Amino acid sequence: MKNAALGFFDSGVGGLTVVRAVQDLLPGEDVIYLGDTARLPYGSKSPETIRQFADEDVGFLLSKGVKAIVVACNTATAHALPSLQERYRIPIMGVILPGVEAALADPDTERIGIIATRGTIGSHVYQHALATRKTGLMIHGVATPLLVPLIEENWISEEVTKDILRKYLKPLIDKGIDTLMLACTHYPLLVPVLEEILPADVRLVDSASTCAAHLKKMLGEMDLLNVKNDGGKLEIHLTDLSEQFEELAKRFLRKSPGKVRRAVLVPG
Repeated sequence: MKNAALGFFDSGVGGLTVVRAVQDLLPGEDVIYLGDTARLPYGSKSPETIRQFADEDVGFLLSKGVKAIVVACNTATAHALPSLQERYRIPIMGVILPGVEAALADPDTERIGIIATRGTIGSHVYQHALATRKTGLMIHGVATPLLVPLIEENWISEEVTKDILRKYLKPLIDKGIDTLMLACTHYPLLVPVLEEILPADVRLVDSASTCAAHLKKMLGEMDLLNVKNDGGKLEIHLTDLSEQFEELAKRFLRKSPGKVRRAVLVPG
């Protein structure tokens, strides 16, 4: 199983930031990525529907013979990860716990801000995970629904994006946060702009790099790390193909995504 691929799924392209971080950290691992682009976004769906979609996503990746699965979507992690881990024997991890552990790794962390989609903020999964691991924290979550469309339009450096970010971040800055969690897999692309806007002493914690580090640790503990040092392959499957995706994928991966295949999911 060491030489089998790693499976990743998301409702769209955001999870490719996690893939990129994993490829940087584990360049010998083969990756199979599923983007459920025909049914995005998951954030506006009910928890029951998200669990159904996630189950079908896992079924597709299992059919490809993967050795472990990463739920590279905050919304799907929030609503579906426990049921997936209960149902399947294969190792399945999400993007939330690695970020929470990274945020709390600094013992001086006291005031944490969270920015995410409405679905993730509304689930309170980050707030609960943080509060159960450290008492006395001040936790402030802000839904930031305009950021994903702006990122996908490649307006990251535009003044309008900076103005929107300032408006979203003002209540968090006013509350004196020392840590900002980027609880959406699109948001690592905003790091350079966030570093401009935030006070210099605010620490950024993103879903991608923390997930990659957690995955490496998990694979090592389970003796599933691929022994290759480089040459890992990337295979991308989408439930709906579009030219826009290829351009987005190139920006999220910082390289060509290669041939993109059409995925057909089996209803659960």
